[in-house]
Amino acid sequence: MMKISQPIGSVSVVGLGKLGASMAAGMASRGFDVIGVDVLERTVDALNSGVPPVQETDLGEVMAANRQRLRATLSHEEAVLNSDITFVAVPTPSDERGAFSLQYARYAFKELGKALARKSDYHVIVLTSTVLPGSTREGLLPILEAEAGKKCGTEFGLCYNPEFIALGSVIRDFLNPDFYLLGQFDERSGDALESVHRQVSANQAPVKRMSIENAELAKIAVNSFVTMKISFANILAGICEKLPGGDVDVVSDAVGMDSRIGRKYLTGGFGFGGPCFPRDNVALSYFGKSVGVSCELLDANDRFNRSLSTSIVSKLRTQIPQAGSVAVLGLAYKPFSNVIEQSPGIHLVKALSDAGYRVIGHDPLAIENAAAALMGHGLVTNNLSACLEQASTFLIATRDPAYANLLPEAFLGGGKTRSTVVDFWRFLPVLERDDRIDYIPLGRCVSDDNARAFLGALWG
Repeated sequence: MMKISQPIGSVSVVGLGKLGASMAAGMASRGFDVIGVDVLERTVDALNSGVPPVQETDLGEVMAANRQRLRATLSHEEAVLNSDITFVAVPTPSDERGAFSLQYARYAFKELGKALARKSDYHVIVLTSTVLPGSTREGLLPILEAEAGKKCGTEFGLCYNPEFIALGSVIRDFLNPDFYLLGQFDERSGDALESVHRQVSANQAPVKRMSIENAELAKIAVNSFVTMKISFANILAGICEKLPGGDVDVVSDAVGMDSRIGRKYLTGGFGFGGPCFPRDNVALSYFGKSVGVSCELLDANDRFNRSLSTSIVSKLRTQIPQAGSVAVLGLAYKPFSNVIEQSPGIHLVKALSDAGYRVIGHDPLAIENAAAALMGHGLVTNNLSACLEQASTFLIATRDPAYANLLPEAFLGGGKTRSTVVDFWRFLPVLERDDRIDYIPLGRCVSDDNARAFLGALWG
């Protein structure tokens, strides 16, 4: 039974990026008084002015509704002295080995340790940033104890508590998780953190408590497993294209009915990207090899995912005219986000450019970031109508709502009589019924005759 010595009423969050700012706003919405901490003065000033310091869905609205319970400071000491528990959500970027750098976490823990030295009451430090096993206890805890002059487990607590969120839906995911992963130094630390989760969770999510090291491994294991599921779905998509009547969605619906597998993330379309999935898979491989475990499966998954853009361009070269422009719709790694890190759409533009095509790209939110990344590879525009008029071939790389309701006429502007549309996600079936559109839904067979002829030669 969970027991805490006193209820937790105030929390602090160190690092006000997309995760940290959303966590701060989300906890304020659940009744906590929240103090945010960041090293950038403009970020602190923005939050104190009620302005979202980062782009994230619903962040501005949640901040506005809970402004009286939300403030920010540059001082770690001020935050610790005026809260009961501190969440650390600073970047842990990949290093040259494929591991996660603790550079920013070390600085945060040093400042938090100094603050703990000034505090007489028990306080819990919670690392939320993704790290590899051993990092929290062996790499960061000694910094806390040295700076605070105190021992963990008696004078302060420590937990590892990563979040399973997706950019573009951070607040929703934070308040409605599948479960909470709680790595605890001791029972007292875990009890304090679990009491916060019980209040934060809008869906009464279960809390899975374990050792810090098991939790560190479980976090990257979840993300890496999901990437393998995505890659498997993309393999199925390629096979379905070669079967008479092949349809990866039909196959995935059937496979996903098995309770051992499930339907989520089993949707063939494009590779995985973003700031978490690719690097977590690589990091798990690095750590496994470091402890003497073969990780060929993880390495093969990474190679397969990285090869998708060039292999797709090679596959489509006979169907994409060299003349005219090719438009890539969707440059962020996913809808509702401006993040282009490891974005399949960005990789696709570069692969098309390298193959000699003139490329124009569009995205509802990621124009500024994409333009910088694609300099010399393609034109980037925030005008969807202009993008549609300039191209004769269109590759829809994300399931963004901006593209969900496009009709055939949208692809035939500028006096065009025909257009080619490659739909990675098969979410514009209305185009299939228009003779003016050469509609190519990846993951479905577009020539039953060719597929039957191949199977006939294989098995006849």
